Amino acid sequence: MMKLKEVESLLGHDDRIWCVKWDPSGTLLASCGSDKTIRIWCKEGNSWITKTILTEGHEKTIRNIAWSPCGIYLASVSFDGTTVIWEKKDDFERLSVLEGHENEVKGVAWSVTGKYLATCGRDKTVWVWEVIDETEYECSAVLTNHTQDVKNVIWHPQEDILASCSYDDKINIYKEDDDDWICSGTLSGHLSTVWNIEFDSKGSRLVSCSQDKTVKLWRNTSNNHNTSNWECIHTINGYHDRAIYDISWCNLTGRLATTGSDNKINIYSEATDKNSFMIETSVTEAHSQDINTLTWNPKVEGMLASGSDDGIIKLWQIHE
Repeated sequence: MMKLKEVESLLGHDDRIWCVKWDPSGTLLASCGSDKTIRIWCKEGNSWITKTILTEGHEKTIRNIAWSPCGIYLASVSFDGTTVIWEKKDDFERLSVLEGHENEVKGVAWSVTGKYLATCGRDKTVWVWEVIDETEYECSAVLTNHTQDVKNVIWHPQEDILASCSYDDKINIYKEDDDDWICSGTLSGHLSTVWNIEFDSKGSRLVSCSQDKTVKLWRNTSNNHNTSNWECIHTINGYHDRAIYDISWCNLTGRLATTGSDNKINIYSEATDKNSFMIETSVTEAHSQDINTLTWNPKVEGMLASGSDDGIIKLWQIHE
């Protein structure tokens, strides 16, 4: 029977952790939180250590971080309303500060080409930034299709197509149309806040997790990625007792991981027809407080990182 076992606890943050993200190589882990710092972790010998602490970027809680596809740049967004771009050299150097959101910025993501950066926030907007060069970012669009706080954004893995999720219980899909960005589809089905979303490796399916304690699997029934005709084909229900805050889809195995305010981590495997998921294993009390974030390592099969209100990052490994 498959089990998820804790490998290591990473200590250093002195307040809640909002986000953990692996770099594309799977050798660096970035974390951020309410202590207004970003930590970069790497493995030294048999244990993970803090390689760098970034302290000069934000004046308030850092809510989210994202690595560029090339792994050279890191974007961070904060309750101070700004987005900071960092460059990885011998150390990390702050390159740019992007301003425009009226208040808390909560989500950030790079497009697969690295040409665009998207941000979203409490002001109900999604911003699309065009990357002109390593220090210059130009606002291409401010999208106002959500009616409430926008929780997160994610790009399609193959196309310049963007998705966002919100406190208004909706998921929106955006695409560029004649040099303008438009909302090409809205996914409705959750009964409460949609906290996070993830595409599969091809971009033909999407998963979402919600305050309503469910996970939904959506499929684009169109043969064209640029046409948004999404249908909910499966709902996972009954495995979380409270809100599900984060979801991660493993490109190496096809497994889903979910977590939330019930302190659980659940692992699901997809059916052979790829139309549904089945629970494989669950870790109760994976942390002592709400778990806000988790992510699969992109290169090491079965390796997962999680971060919690308890200020601890944990590394996990699947054992068959």
